Amino acid sequence: MIQTSKETDERRDAQKRAAQPGDVSGIPAECWCLHGAVGAVADWRDLAGRLATRGIATRAVDLWRFLECESVLMPEFGKRLNADAEGEVARGKKRILVGYSMGGRLALHALLEGGPWEAAVIISANPGLRDAAEASARRGADTVWATQALTMPWPDFLTKWNAQTILGGAIRDHREDRKLMQRRREIARSFVDWSLGNQEPLWEKLSAIQIPTLWIAGENDPKFRAITEEAAGLSEKFTLEIAPDSGHRVPWENEAWLAEKIAAFIS
Repeated sequence: MIQTSKETDERRDAQKRAAQPGDVSGIPAECWCLHGAVGAVADWRDLAGRLATRGIATRAVDLWRFLECESVLMPEFGKRLNADAEGEVARGKKRILVGYSMGGRLALHALLEGGPWEAAVIISANPGLRDAAEASARRGADTVWATQALTMPWPDFLTKWNAQTILGGAIRDHREDRKLMQRRREIARSFVDWSLGNQEPLWEKLSAIQIPTLWIAGENDPKFRAITEEAAGLSEKFTLEIAPDSGHRVPWENEAWLAEKIAAFIS
C-alpha cells in the first residue's frame, strides 16, 4: 500500500509523541525491540511508526553494542539487557520485550533471567537445537559466516546472506546495509557467541517464563511455524499467532498485521 506524505508525517509525529519521556499515563506500553542476525535498529522503524499511531512507544536495541569490547554469551546478555531496562525510565505503563529471530533467542534468555518485563513477543525464533549433531553442524556453518563477515566485500556478504531461502531476499533499505559495515566485527562475533549451535536448548525451561508471551511465525515458514507451535503449547501463559502471507521475516513481510496483533496483545 502506497502511503501519502500526509500519512507519513502523521505516523512520524505519533512516533515522536510516543517516544517522549515524562507522563506515561496515556501510553499503554513501551516495546523493547531486538533485531535479528545481520540486523539493525532501523529495521524496526516502520513498525515503530505503526505502533506509535496506537499510542505504543518503542525502543529499538542496538545488539551490536553488547559485543563491542568482548565476547558476551547469551545468558550474560540477558542479564545485561535486564540491567539496562531496569536502569531506564519507562516510557509506558508496561515494558514489553519483542525479539525477532536471533533477537528472539536473546529475548528468551532475558526473560529466563527475570527482568522488568510484563509481557513478551517472540517472532520466528528457535529455543534451541536438541540434536548434538545438528548443533555441531550449525556451529560449523556459523563459523564460516563469521569468517565471511570479516573477509568478504561487504556488499557480496550481504547479498549472500539475504539470498538464503529462508530469508526470501533483501528487504532492508540498502543505505542501512552500508551502515552495517561499521559493525562487521561485532556481527562476526555474534555468529560465534550467539550461534544457535552454541546455545543451550531452552525447551525445558520455557515454562518458567511466567509472563504473557505471544509466539509468532509466518504461515509460509514451515520450519519455524512448527517450532513456534510447539513452543507456544508449553505454557498457559503463551499465545500463538500465525502471520498470513508471511515467511520468516514477519516484521517486514506483514508489518500492518504484526502491529495490530502486538497492540491487541498489549491491550
